[in-house]
Amino acid sequence: MPARTQLRVGRLSRAHGLKGAIKVELYTDDPARRFVPGARFALQVPTSSKWHGKSIELVELRVYNGSPVAFFAGVDDRTEAESLVKAVLWVEQDPTELPEEPDAWYVHQLAGLEVWRDGARIGRVVRVDALPAQDMLIVEHDGAEVMVPFVSAIVPEVDLRAGRVVVTPPPGLFEELEAEADEEAEAVAAADADEAGQAEAPADPAKD
Repeated sequence: MPARTQLRVGRLSRAHGLKGAIKVELYTDDPARRFVPGARFALQVPTSSKWHGKSIELVELRVYNGSPVAFFAGVDDRTEAESLVKAVLWVEQDPTELPEEPDAWYVHQLAGLEVWRDGARIGRVVRVDALPAQDMLIVEHDGAEVMVPFVSAIVPEVDLRAGRVVVTPPPGLFEELEAEADEEAEAVAAADADEAGQAEAPADPAKD
């Protein structure tokens, strides 16, 4: 059997009504496929929670005033629903499963990919940050993190099989860090040279 990966698909935000319903913050672009009756979710909760180490089965997902509200098996009143507030929902995903949209990838598929520019490896994707304007690839480069806008003009190629992404960054995105590193190295070298010069200089003759 192929290895499976867990995907975070939602978070239970607060109880809704008196019959065990819970409002859900959706972390998936495909709730119609993830949140179907009978779907099971692993729960991420504190170790002190009665739900720690358990999973939960969805009975129904409804929408009230534009907000998704979930009903789960065995959660029949508000008290039980409140015990699940802040729980994060996870599902297992087959690694061969791809997003339905073209040129789309899951976050876990991008993290760890090597980053190449002009035929040379320059770093590694350590994570993906979802910002309001656009997603950012956070690339480890020379011991620092660089934010690379995840747009086709800057990231024209993602090759999961080869384990890499190709970037064509604008001038200064990576060079600024390289220039700072060069300046720091020059400053250290100059300081070492000064210390060596002072050590070699003869001491002033003693005066009467």
